[in-house]
Amino acid sequence: MHHRTTTAPPPGTRRPTAPRRRALLAGAVATALALLVAGCGAAGSQAHRVRVGVSGDSTEWDVLAKEAKKKGLDVEVVPFDDYSLPNKALAAGDIELNAFQHLVFLAQSNAENGTDIVPLAPTTVVPMGLYAKKVGTLADLPDGARIAHPNDPANEGRALRLLARAKLITLKPGTGLFATADDIAANPRHLRFTPVNAQQTPRLLADVDAAVINDGVASLSGIRADTALFKDDPHSPDIRPYLNVIAARAADKDNPDYAEVLKLYASKPVQDEARRTSNGTAVHLDLSAAQLAAELSRVGRQLKGAS
Repeated sequence: MHHRTTTAPPPGTRRPTAPRRRALLAGAVATALALLVAGCGAAGSQAHRVRVGVSGDSTEWDVLAKEAKKKGLDVEVVPFDDYSLPNKALAAGDIELNAFQHLVFLAQSNAENGTDIVPLAPTTVVPMGLYAKKVGTLADLPDGARIAHPNDPANEGRALRLLARAKLITLKPGTGLFATADDIAANPRHLRFTPVNAQQTPRLLADVDAAVINDGVASLSGIRADTALFKDDPHSPDIRPYLNVIAARAADKDNPDYAEVLKLYASKPVQDEARRTSNGTAVHLDLSAAQLAAELSRVGRQLKGAS
């Protein structure tokens, strides 16, 4: 006959009865399941969060974030007040997408920083304009007028090409997208140039005769696009390199959550808000990622001095 030995419970404790043991076991299982579900929920929430870097107040992205929630996607809008930061943040993994730059700026940034950031879809193309407080027309600009313009290579080149289209200066034959003051072949009105940070250009309007200002910066400063002395034609093929894009790290470009963001950006509520906040000047162009990649490559070749 076999004898079953038992172990006494520790002093000061009582051995649980069978029903109580079952209750404790059920409670432990329930707690474990709750933790597992919570952990999965947190992981799922993390997996479906997309942080988008923007410049200044981009209210169309606030609209997009609200629309995204209806589809179970958490889009967090991350504003930057310095153009040099959103690409660095994207490359570092601090955000998943950004939407603040045109293709020329992106090509320049990739070349300078050794990054592989690619355009996924266009947002809008908006005109750059020449604005003034002291004069009302191009003809009123005095000889020797001081003109402020953005100082980063991408926007400086665009500003000088704008002034050339306005027939205020002539650029040397073959000058590419990245024009500088050295590329000016003729300056019959003896214009003087003051290069500054793009977002500072509106603040100089009281001190200079005119300023070349990006549309988004002008809008944020309360400057109406229809007051420009001269501005770009957003439908011109010459402006294609200045198409603004949603960009991502190349390694992550096929993320399905990003595809949902692109679809939402093209939706009517978002586009209506983009037009409203750009004084009606924003134009949404429908180009594929492949077309954008080809344009970025072309811009990159110009940046390297190739044809």
